Amino acid sequence: MRTTTLGTDGPTVGVVGLGCMGMSHAYDPQGHDEATSIGVIHQALDLGVTLIDTADAYGPFTNEELVGRALAGGRREQAVLATKVGLVTPDSGLGAGSAALTRNGRPEHVRAGIDASLRRLGTDHVDLYQLHRVDPEVPIEETWGAMAEAVAAGKARAIGLSEVDVEEIKRAQAVHPVASVQSELSLWTRDPLDAVLPYCTSQGIAFLPFSPLGRGFLAGRFASTQDLPADDWRATLPRFQAEALAANQALVDAVRAVAARHGATPAQIALAWVLAQGRYVVPIPGTKTPKYLADNAGAAAVTLTEADLSELDALPAPEGTRY
Repeated sequence: MRTTTLGTDGPTVGVVGLGCMGMSHAYDPQGHDEATSIGVIHQALDLGVTLIDTADAYGPFTNEELVGRALAGGRREQAVLATKVGLVTPDSGLGAGSAALTRNGRPEHVRAGIDASLRRLGTDHVDLYQLHRVDPEVPIEETWGAMAEAVAAGKARAIGLSEVDVEEIKRAQAVHPVASVQSELSLWTRDPLDAVLPYCTSQGIAFLPFSPLGRGFLAGRFASTQDLPADDWRATLPRFQAEALAANQALVDAVRAVAARHGATPAQIALAWVLAQGRYVVPIPGTKTPKYLADNAGAAAVTLTEADLSELDALPAPEGTRY
């Protein structure tokens, strides 16, 4: 696995990371298997996929516990461990629909959150502590100041933001350096390319795309809603409704055409396009399957030509909104 750094001042990581949410939250709730998921995290570290991303909201709490068990026994030092605070998820089994989430950016919640996350993860620090969402009821300066306290206390090596605009990044920067910004970016979600990613690039801030495979769609895994696992959260999203899903197959067909020229998989091409967006862009595709993990890691070896990038850049916007 080739490597980069998390921004200009961050640790070295593999250029492809691992999002752990789906191992215990939101996707395929009847297919969660802890032993397999722990094996996937170990496999990721062995492949050089070293950025391991979780959050207290996933489960809630159970995903951090799973990651903590996976990193026990000498694996912790191999990982660049990232978690998040600021979203509160009802303990409702599925519990992942955006309507079920509330935001909490109060400083006391952040202070309690880092301590609870460290206990669940079985470590004395995380490498990256991220604000999952900005709380509109709390000035970002107050939330960010509490997160900066975690750095001063040695509980976090660096702090990052998620799903923010440029003005919010600037307001946080005035309080403490922003190490990373995590937002959705893929061939069917390109909003960050307009302003947020260029700003991050200019500031040497790492950009961590979540759902870089369009929640699995761009890998060609879902031709209809019937292909989704039972009770899967994606079935509630506009882009996964029957008519939108059918219309969006044209995007997958275009990715498949590029993949055929490279002897690669559609997932690898979709990830290679994301990787091509910048030196400090580190996608964190999620998987709980050894096969898909190896597939995703293989994207690091794919180099798209200028013609490939132009062809992919020209793809139309998808049918349906994100949420």
